Amino acid sequence: MPRNKEIKKVLVIGSGPIVIGQAAEFDYAGTQACRSLKEEGIEVVLLNSNPATIMTDKDIADRVYIEPLTVEVVEQLILKEKPDSVLPTLGGQAGLNLAMELEEKGFLKEHHVRLIGTTAETIRKAEDRQEFKDTMEKIGEPVAASKVVTTVEDGLAFTKTIGYPVVLRPAYTLGGSGGGIANNEYELREILENGLRLSRVGEVLVERCIAGWKEIEYEVMRDSAGNCITVCNMENIDPVGVHTGDSIVVAPSQTLGDKEYQMLRTSALNIITELGITGGCNVQYALHPDSFEYCVIEVNPRVSRSSALASKATGYPIAKVAAKIALGYTLDEIPNAITGKTYASFEPMLDYCVVKIPRLPFDKFITAKRTLTTQMKATGEVMSICSNFEGALMKAIRSLEQHVDSLMSYDFTGLDEDELIEELAVVDDRRIWKIAEAVRRDISREYIHRITKIDRWFIDKIAVLVEMEQALKTQPLTGELLLEAKRMEFPDYVIGQLCGRTEEEIKALRAGYKIQAAYKMVDTCAAEFAAATPYYYSVYGGPDTENEAVATKDKKKVLVLGSGPIRIGQGIEFDFCSVHCTWAFAKEGYETIIINNNPETVSTDFDIADKLYFEPLTPEDVENIVNIEKPDGAVVQFGGQTAIKLTEALMKMGVKIMGTSAENVDAAEDRELFDGILEQCGIPRPKGHTVFTAEEAKKAANELGYPVLVRPSYVLGGQGMRIAVSDEDVEEYIGIINQIAQEHPILVDKYLMGKEIEVDAVCDGEDILIPGIMEHIERAGIHSGDSISVYPARTISEGAKETIAEYTRRLAKALHVVGMINIQFIVCGEEVYVIEVNPRSSRTVPYISKVTGIPIVPLATKVILGYKLRELGYTPGLQPEAKHIAIKMPVFSFEKIRGADISLGPEMKSTGECLGIAETFNEALYKAFLGAGIRLPKYRNMIITVKDEDQQEVVPIARRFAALGYRIYATRGTARVLKENGIKAIRTNKLEQPAPNLMDLILGHKIDVVIDTPPQGVEHQKDGFVIRRNAIETGVNVLTSLDTAEALVTSLENTDLNHLTLIDIATIADR
Repeated sequence: MPRNKEIKKVLVIGSGPIVIGQAAEFDYAGTQACRSLKEEGIEVVLLNSNPATIMTDKDIADRVYIEPLTVEVVEQLILKEKPDSVLPTLGGQAGLNLAMELEEKGFLKEHHVRLIGTTAETIRKAEDRQEFKDTMEKIGEPVAASKVVTTVEDGLAFTKTIGYPVVLRPAYTLGGSGGGIANNEYELREILENGLRLSRVGEVLVERCIAGWKEIEYEVMRDSAGNCITVCNMENIDPVGVHTGDSIVVAPSQTLGDKEYQMLRTSALNIITELGITGGCNVQYALHPDSFEYCVIEVNPRVSRSSALASKATGYPIAKVAAKIALGYTLDEIPNAITGKTYASFEPMLDYCVVKIPRLPFDKFITAKRTLTTQMKATGEVMSICSNFEGALMKAIRSLEQHVDSLMSYDFTGLDEDELIEELAVVDDRRIWKIAEAVRRDISREYIHRITKIDRWFIDKIAVLVEMEQALKTQPLTGELLLEAKRMEFPDYVIGQLCGRTEEEIKALRAGYKIQAAYKMVDTCAAEFAAATPYYYSVYGGPDTENEAVATKDKKKVLVLGSGPIRIGQGIEFDFCSVHCTWAFAKEGYETIIINNNPETVSTDFDIADKLYFEPLTPEDVENIVNIEKPDGAVVQFGGQTAIKLTEALMKMGVKIMGTSAENVDAAEDRELFDGILEQCGIPRPKGHTVFTAEEAKKAANELGYPVLVRPSYVLGGQGMRIAVSDEDVEEYIGIINQIAQEHPILVDKYLMGKEIEVDAVCDGEDILIPGIMEHIERAGIHSGDSISVYPARTISEGAKETIAEYTRRLAKALHVVGMINIQFIVCGEEVYVIEVNPRSSRTVPYISKVTGIPIVPLATKVILGYKLRELGYTPGLQPEAKHIAIKMPVFSFEKIRGADISLGPEMKSTGECLGIAETFNEALYKAFLGAGIRLPKYRNMIITVKDEDQQEVVPIARRFAALGYRIYATRGTARVLKENGIKAIRTNKLEQPAPNLMDLILGHKIDVVIDTPPQGVEHQKDGFVIRRNAIETGVNVLTSLDTAEALVTSLENTDLNHLTLIDIATIADR
C-alpha cells in the first residue's frame, strides 16, 4: 500500500524529561522518526519538554515546541498549528497517555485530527490490564492468574484466593512505577495504596507471581497489510521478577531450543495480528525453565527501551521503519537503510552476541537499597558486541565506568560460605560477581542455579571466565593462553595483575605473538549481503583473523569520543554536543569516527558518523582503534568527563588533541596551577586549601572558619561533595570521599552564600563569545545541575554582568581555550567570585543554544578547526539578551530509589530537566513547574518545618501560600514564629512525639507540598530524612530550599492553564 496522501502535517509527541524508566531511548527513536518523516516531505511539528536532547533541535523538525506535556498544552498546540495527524507511539508512556486522554475526550475527532501509528483501540487492548487479559484469553494465549482491582480491600480478598507472593502492576504507568512484589499482607497494603495513586485510571493488576521463570522478549514489526517480522529476540539473564530495564540482557537468546524459539515467535506474531498493531511492538514472555509452559507478561504497543536495544543490536532501524509504516507504507516497500539492497521485510540474522548491562545509580545514593525488583532503578545502560558471550560480558562490564573491569572487581572473599549463600539469594546489581565468587569456592553449579534461578548455561559461562583467572594465576603465559584470554576480552592490565607483570609487558608479548584486535562489521543478514553503513565491533583471533575495518586513504579523519552510559551527572546533553560536533566536522570535509557504547542515544545511530565503533571507552580499547584508523586528531571536549579522562592516554598514543590543549585542561583542574592563573588575571575566588588527610582537613577548616565545602578534585556532577559545619562532619565526609578516589587530593573551601551564576562561552584563542548569562534561583551550595536556572539573569546589576563577561574573557585567554569553556561564579552584591572552570562543554549547552538561537557546538567545532569568531560573522563579547525568558527546571526520580536522601546539596541528584519558555518570568516559571509534573493546587494543605536560621525568612513565603487558601501545618518552633507574624498555622507533633504527628499527615494523602529545610551536618539528618522519604513515596512535592518554595508560590499566583503562549524554538533568531 503506498503512502497515505492525506497526511501532510504531523504532530509528534516526545517523552519529556529523562527520568528513571524513560530515558534517552525515546529521544533516539523520536529523532530517527522525525528525520524519516521529513524525508517524505511531511511538515513535522514536535512537542517535547526536554531541552537537553538533540530531538528538540531545529535541525530535526520544522516546528519545535519545548513546552510542558499536558493535555491543555497539546490542545492549544493543535488549535495553533492545525496538524492533520498525531503520532504518539514514539514518546514512551507520556506520549501514549496524552493521546489517549485527547481521544477519550473527543477532542481529536472534533478537530479532525487522526491518530497514526496505532489506533486508540489497540492502545486500550494492550495497556488496559483487563482488556489485555480478555484479548489474550480470546486467542488462547496463556497469562498468569490475575484480577484488576480499584481498592485495597479487593486486592486483599483476591490474594487470599491465589496465595502469596503476588505481583502488582498499576495500569498506564512506566518503568513499573508503583508496582512490586508482595509476600505478605503488610507489603500488599503498602504497595497497593501507592500503586492506585500513581495509575492514571486508579487500577492495579494483582497477579500470580511467576518469579524464577525465564524472561524472554520479542521485538516485532507489522504493517497495515498484515505482514509481520521478528526483528530480534532477547533473553534476560535474571529470571522473571527483575524489571527488564534492570536486567542483564543477551541478544539473540542463548538458552532456547529451536522448538521454544519457534513457539514463542509464532505466539508473538499471533498477538500483534490480533491487536492490530502497525509499527514496532515489544512482547515479553515468562517461560518455564523445565517445560514448554509459558505466559505472556505484557505487550508494549509502542517503541520501547527494548526497541532501542534491538535496533542497535541488529542494525535494523525500528523507529525509522515504524514512522514509514504510520504513513501507510508496507514492509516490502521500505528499503533497509543499512544494506541499501534488502527491504525492511527481510528478517535480521545475527552471527554475534550482544550483552546489555544496566547502569544503576547506587554510587550516587549511598544509603539506597541495592535490591532489584519489578520497579526499574537504572538511569542508563551499556551494550557490547563480541563473537562470544564471555567476551561480550567482559566488554560490557568495563564499559560501565563504575571502577569495575572483570569478575574480580567486587570483593566477597570476606564472607564465609553460609554468608555467601545468603548473599546469592539477594537480587542486586552485584549478583554475577557473587556467582563468580561461589564458583571459585567450588559451590556446585546446580546449587547456585537452584538459589538464583539463573540458567545453568550462564553460570557455566561465568565459570569459564573464573577458570581463565585461575589459569592466568597458575600457568605459564603461553601464546595459546594469552590468545584465549584476549578472545574472552580480558584487558591487558588485568592479565598483568593476574600473572604478576606490567601492562606494557603484556602488550609487548601480544605484539610478539601477533595477537591484535580485529574489527567485524555489524551486519543484519549474517553476511549474506554487504552492509553499506560501517558499524564495527572488535574480536581477537590469531594473526589470520580478517579485519573488516579499513582505514580510508587521502581524507582528513577526526575521532569523536562519546560520553558512555547515561548516569546522574552525565546525561544526554553530552550526546547532543557529540552529534552536533560530528555534523560540523562532516560539513568541513572530515571523515568522522565515533566511539561510544550507549545503545540508547542518537550518537550511536547508524547514519550519524561515517564510522561507528561500538566499544568500551577505555585507553586500551581506544588504542586498538587508533592503531587501525590513525586519525588526524581527536576531540575530547564534548563527551563529558568520560572523554576528558582519556586525554592523557590519547596523547601517549600520539593522537593530536584538537582544541584546548591537555596542559590547559590540567591547569583548570589542578588547584595550585589554577590559583596562580587567577592571581595573574586579578580574579578573586573563595579561600581554600588542598589536603590529603582528615587531620589536615580539620586544620584547614578551622583556619577558614565553618561552614566549608569539602570535595575531591577531578569529578563530574559534584560526586562526593559535601558542606561541613563541624569537625565531626569533616571526618565523616573524608571517609566517604576516600571510597571514591584516593590518588587525587581533597579540596577544602570557604563556603559563600550568594547568587550562583553560570556562563558557557566559545573562545577562538583571541576573542570570546558569550551567548548569555544564566542565574540559579537556589543560592550557592546546590549543584548547578539540580538548580532552577533562569536566562537571562534577572537580579544582578549591569555592573556585575560586565565584570562576569570581563572575567570570562581573561580566564579563557589565560587558559588558552580553543573551543568551549564553562565557568561558575558567585555574586555577592557587586563582588564576583569564580568557583569553578571547566574547559569543555557542559550540561547547559543545549539549553542555552536553543533559547538564544546561537549554535554553540558548531561554532566551537569551527573554532577548533582554526576559524575566527569575527570571520564567522559574530561580534565578540556578551550577546544581546533575547526578548523571552527561559527557565530550566531539574527533574528527579526519587520515588524509584527507596532509601535515597532527597535533600539537595552540592552533589547532583537530578536525572533530567525540562524547560519553561515565555515572554514573562511568571509564565515561564509556571510552565517549568508544570513540565516537571508539579500540578497544584489539589487539596490546599501544606507542611512547613524549617531549621532555626530559616524561620524569619519563611514568613513571607508562608503568608503568600496562606493568601492562596492554603492551610498550613507546622512543627513547634516554626508554628510559633508564624503565629507571631499573624499567620494561621496548625501545630503538629514531630516524628518521635505521639500521633497525630507529621507522618500521619503525610500518609493521609491530603498534603500538596512539604517545605523542609534540613540543617547541615551529620547528626541532624535522621528525622528530616524519614519525612522527606515518605513524602516522596506518597507523591507529595517536597522542597528542601526556600528559594524553590518562593519560586513555586510565585508561579501559583499567576497562572492560567488554558491560556499559555506557545513559542516555536525553530524561529528564534537564526543568524
